[in-house]
Amino acid sequence: MGSEAPKNVVIHATGFKKFNVFATNPTETLVSSLKSYVEKTGLPLGVSLGSCTILETAGDGALATLQKVLESSVSSDNKSSSAEVVWLHMGLNGGASKFAIERQAVNEATFSCPDELGWQPKRLPIVPEDGEITRIRETACFIDAILEFLKNIKGCDAMISDDAGRFVCNYVYYHSLRFAEEKGHKSLFVHVPPFSRINEETQMQFMVALLEAIALSC
Repeated sequence: MGSEAPKNVVIHATGFKKFNVFATNPTETLVSSLKSYVEKTGLPLGVSLGSCTILETAGDGALATLQKVLESSVSSDNKSSSAEVVWLHMGLNGGASKFAIERQAVNEATFSCPDELGWQPKRLPIVPEDGEITRIRETACFIDAILEFLKNIKGCDAMISDDAGRFVCNYVYYHSLRFAEEKGHKSLFVHVPPFSRINEETQMQFMVALLEAIALSC
């Protein structure tokens, strides 16, 4: 992958607002700062940064904003139809010590605690018309290649995960994967640790490396 020239890729990013005991969600900081950060460091070859959106850490509370930005990307990205469109969603795993690239999302909302707007579903299908809560959607991104680049080229402490949980991250990811499949886009979710485990500058560097890895893998 390292010797290949990347295609033109437009990457849209989302993060989340505060969650539970984390008054400052690292993904809000990362995504909010991404455009100004890459203005200083430069974007990897082949990458264009699209929208950077912060969602409520809530299921239905995040959905309206998510659907709006997903739909808006369709019309704007049609202007550059030769570009690959990727939705990159960042979420917090408060107990993690490394970055986790999520392979899939499950059609189940079972929140272990109320979300930030007080909703706590139990064993509900996220999209009822998709059928049972066991339905799985997988990312179309080449995550093995992404992980190899992040670990072996950039030295990032990352892994692949097959379980994005059943909380808001999984909820958003499932909707995004479904939308991406319908529109011919790609979607990827990555969990990050708190800044107390991996500091902000290192996580910002990881974000830029992740953009490059996605572009090279497309």
